[in-house]
This record gives sequence, structure tokens and C-alpha cells, in this order.
Amino acid sequence: MKTSEIKFTVTFDDNNVPEKIQWSAPESKGENFTKALMVSFWDEKERNSLRLDLWTQKMMVDEMMLFYHQSLHSMADAFERATGKAGAAAAMRDLADHLSEK
Repeated sequence: MKTSEIKFTVTFDDNNVPEKIQWSAPESKGENFTKALMVSFWDEKERNSLRLDLWTQKMMVDEMMLFYHQSLHSMADAFERATGKAGAAAAMRDLADHLSEK
């Protein structure tokens, strides 16, 4: 069985605001930096989701809007692959597109 590790290293300023977010994985080459990340976990025991959302001060509002729009579309794609519920996935994409217009 293959295993892999994805590592996030976050550098915070004196006010606990992320200044730098670095990630690494065996399959990635070199240093990888990002301005934002969103990670979701499913807690099977508690039957709820846990989230880790971080972004640096360098993340501009227009970048955040695009990041969320693309993330919502990706969630819809993954939901459709996992459940086969094309109608619900299309509704999620419609919502993402509607929100991006606002």
C-alpha cells in the first residue's frame, strides 16, 4: 500500500496572521508557496466537517473571489464524481456562478 504525506508550514506574524504558507509533498519538486489554502476533513465519529482556512495578507480580494469560485466548482465536480448526482452538482455550479456575478 502506498502512502504519501502533504506538509503545510505556516509562518505567522506577531498578530497570528499568516505571512507565508509553504507546502511540500514527495511528488512535488522544490519549494511550493501559496497565498491561501482550504482543507476540509470529515469527522466520522462526530459526523461533521472540520475546516482549515488560511490566507496571507498578500492575497488580494480579486484573487480570493476567483479562488472561492474555482473551489466551489471543484467541490461540485468532486461531489458529482462521488455521488453521481448531476443535478445537485449543476445547482452547486449555478450557485458559484451566481455568487461570482455579485
